[in-house]
Amino acid sequence: MITVSGLTKKYGDRTVVDQVSFELEPGTVTGFLGPNGAGKSTTMRMITGLVPASAGHALVAGRPYTELPNPGAVMGTLLDAAGVHPGRTGRTHLRLLAATLGVPDRRVDEVLEMVDLTGAGGRRIGGYSLGMRQRLGIAAALLADPPVLMFDEPANGLDPEGIRWMRDLLRGHAARGGTVLLSSHLLGEVEHTVDRLLVIGSGRIVADGPIRELLAGSGTEVRALDPASFAAALTEAGLEVQHRDGDVLVVPGVDPEHVGALAAAGGHALIDLRRSGRGLEELFFQLTEAS
Repeated sequence: MITVSGLTKKYGDRTVVDQVSFELEPGTVTGFLGPNGAGKSTTMRMITGLVPASAGHALVAGRPYTELPNPGAVMGTLLDAAGVHPGRTGRTHLRLLAATLGVPDRRVDEVLEMVDLTGAGGRRIGGYSLGMRQRLGIAAALLADPPVLMFDEPANGLDPEGIRWMRDLLRGHAARGGTVLLSSHLLGEVEHTVDRLLVIGSGRIVADGPIRELLAGSGTEVRALDPASFAAALTEAGLEVQHRDGDVLVVPGVDPEHVGALAAAGGHALIDLRRSGRGLEELFFQLTEAS
C-alpha cells in the first residue's frame, strides 16, 4: 500500500535522505527507526507531500498521496500532535476534519471513545496534556477508517497503559489487513509491536527485514544439567564457548542442531537450547553507529 522508490531530499549541497526505497504490504506493522537527524521524519513528510522530494517518488495505494481524491480516507497520519488550534474543543476539531473527509458526525464520538477522550471532547485543546493531544491526533487519523496508518512518535506523552493501548490498536489494525508505518524512539515497545524493521542512518536504509530475522544472532545459547562438563565437551570438539548469566553457554557461529547433536552423542542432558539472539537496542546501535 506504500511504495517508496529512490526517494531523495537535498538542501543545497546537503543530502538528508538518499535513495530510500521500500514497499509496505497490508497486514504488517513496520517500525521505522533511526537516530535524530537520520531522515525518518523527512521521509514521512515526503510520502505525504508536505516536503517536496528532490528525486524519486512515493505512492500510496498506487498514487501520490496529494493526488488521491480523499487522502485521509486512504492513509491516516499523525506527524505533529501540536498542529491543532488550541482554542477549539477536541470534538469540534474532529467534526471539522470529519466534514472535510466526508465522514458522518457520529464517527467523531466513536473515535473519541476509541482513544478514551469521550469525557475530554468538550474541553479546549489548549488545556490538553501532551498524551491527550497524542490521543486526539490518533483519533483524527482513524476518522475515515483508512487502510494505511503512518505515525511519527505516537507514544510521546503516553503513560504505560496508553502505550499498551496503542500497541493493541496498531496490531489490531494490521490483523484486519491494514498497513502501519511507525516511527518511535521507544525501542522496547517497537520490539513488541512491529513485524518488520526499516532502519535508516545518515539518510540511507541500513537494514530492512522481518524483526525476528534481524534480531536472530549467529550462534547458539544452551543450558545443560551439568554446564561445566558440557562446556568441556564443546571445547574438546573444537568449538568456542562463552559463559553468560551463570549457567548459560554461548557457542558463536554454530547452529543449535549441531550443539544438540553433540549433546546427544555425549549423553549430556540439556535444559534449554536456542538460537542466540540480540536485543533491538544492540542491533540499533550496531547498525546506526556504522553510518
